[in-house]
Amino acid sequence: MLFNNRKAWKGMICMIIAVMTVSMLAACENKESAEKTDPGKVVATYKGGEITERELEAQKKIISFTSPEFAQLVNMSEFQKHMVMEKIAFKYLSSKAGEASKKEGEKQADQVLEQYHKNMKQYEKLLKDLNLTEEDLKEYLVQVSTAINDMTSKVTEDEIKGKFEATKQDYTVATFHHILIGLQYGDKKERTKEEALKIASDVKFQLDQGADFAEIAKKYSDDSASKDSGGLYESFILGMSNNKEFKEHVSTQPLHKINDPFESKIGYHIVKVDSRDETPYEKLTVEQKKMIQQTLAAAKIDNFMQNELKDVIQKIDLPEAAETPTSGTGTGNSGKDTPKAEGGNK
Repeated sequence: MLFNNRKAWKGMICMIIAVMTVSMLAACENKESAEKTDPGKVVATYKGGEITERELEAQKKIISFTSPEFAQLVNMSEFQKHMVMEKIAFKYLSSKAGEASKKEGEKQADQVLEQYHKNMKQYEKLLKDLNLTEEDLKEYLVQVSTAINDMTSKVTEDEIKGKFEATKQDYTVATFHHILIGLQYGDKKERTKEEALKIASDVKFQLDQGADFAEIAKKYSDDSASKDSGGLYESFILGMSNNKEFKEHVSTQPLHKINDPFESKIGYHIVKVDSRDETPYEKLTVEQKKMIQQTLAAAKIDNFMQNELKDVIQKIDLPEAAETPTSGTGTGNSGKDTPKAEGGNK
C-alpha cells in the first residue's frame, strides 16, 4: 500500500477479513493495557491531532495483516512516512465527518468484523504472530469507512450525472457472441502473438465461409466463461469488463457483423454483436448510481491526499528505521531499493 496509490488504500477495507477471538483478546488484555498507557513519543503532528509511536506500530501490524506483500517494507523509513501520512489523512477526515457518517462507519466496521468472525481460525496464528488486536483493527476500519461515507455524502446529483455521461459506454447492455484466441490457454500454456493471430485469422476465414459461430467457439475459444455456450453473452453490461479494446469494439461495431480479429492484452478477439442498448441515466439502478457515487467519493479522497494533506501536516519526526526490505516486522541493513517519499503529492 503506497500512499499515492488509491487502489491500495481502497482495497484495504475489502482485505481486512479477520479479527482476534475473545479468548485472544483476554490473553493480551494486560499487555495491551500497558501499551495503551505508554503511547511513546509523538512521531507526527497535524492540525487537530498527533500520531504516536504506538499508533505507528499498530499501523505496521495492520498493513502486514491486510497486505502481506508489503510486510517486508513496514520498517523502511520512507514507507513508514507513507503509513503515517495515510494515518493522518484518515484520522483527520474521519474527525471532520458528520455524525451520520460516523455512525455508519461504526456500523460498517462491526459488520465486517462480524462477517469474518466465523472464519477466524485460519487467521488466528497470523494475528497472534503480529500481536494485532481487534481494537486496533476496528479503529482503522472505522476511520476509513467514516471518511469514505462522509465523502460519499458530499457527492452531488449533478456530479453523478456528469460522471455517467463521461462513462456511459460502461452502462450499455449488449448480447453478443465471442471467440478469444488467448496468449495463454489450456493448462497455463502460452502462444506468441503471431501464433494467436494466425489461429484467429483461420477462425475468421471459417466463419466467413459459413461455419456456425457457436460450434467454432466451442472448438477454438479460450474464453472459459462462454466457450461451452457457443460464445454467447446475453444482456452483458459492458462496464463489467475491464478490457478497454474489447469494450470499444462491442460498443461500436455494426450489429450482426463478424469483425476481423482485434488485439487486446490477453489475445485476439472475434465478436458478433446481436443487440446493443444504451442505458439512459433515468434507467440506472440504485446500485449503479451508488457505484458512481462511491467512485467520485474515492476521487475526492484522492484529491485531498494529493493537494490538501500537505497543508494539514505540521511535522513528521520518525524514529530511525531500516532502509532495506525485511521479512515480517523486523529491521534490515541499508540498501538502495527504498520507495521515494513524495509527501502528499503524486
